[in-house]
Amino acid sequence: MKIKHLKVSALFMTAALLTSSCVGSFSLFNRVAKWNMRATNCKFLNEIIFLLISPAYAVCTVVDALVLNTIEFWTGNNPLAQKVGTTQDIMGQDGRYYAVTTLKDGYEIKNPEGEIIRFVYDKKNNSWSQIQDGKKTEVFRFNDDGTIQAHLNDGSTIRVAPDAAGLFETRMAVSGACFYATR
Repeated sequence: MKIKHLKVSALFMTAALLTSSCVGSFSLFNRVAKWNMRATNCKFLNEIIFLLISPAYAVCTVVDALVLNTIEFWTGNNPLAQKVGTTQDIMGQDGRYYAVTTLKDGYEIKNPEGEIIRFVYDKKNNSWSQIQDGKKTEVFRFNDDGTIQAHLNDGSTIRVAPDAAGLFETRMAVSGACFYATR
């Protein structure tokens, strides 16, 4: 019995030594928290989501504290952070792979034919723009009132809420479909 307690104590001491002074960025926990805070426009729904996924917060905290923050401490690199210049092959909805490179201010996407499109974030205007063939076009911007102003292909804009209904409304407007909304 004493040997079992000694082994458990040694395990905890080792874990404590490996994670000492290793505050780290808690990147996994923060990603879940950020997603939860932005899941909906309604703080009450966000609270319900929080209550439903609260076990995920506990798991993320343990993984961060014992694994990811330790790796970050000893190597100096956050395993979850996408570093500038990192390229990943991402499968698109069309089933083809696109090379997505993380930039300082956005992303560069190369399609299978070699065409390149850049998406850049403008912190001053709080907007995302597309750069293709040297032409910069604003795609959308975040408004101070919490809405999003999306730019459509015909040059017009639409103001929507950052939720599923706003996404649907934008998709309908982009495809040229007619829809009616009542309030």
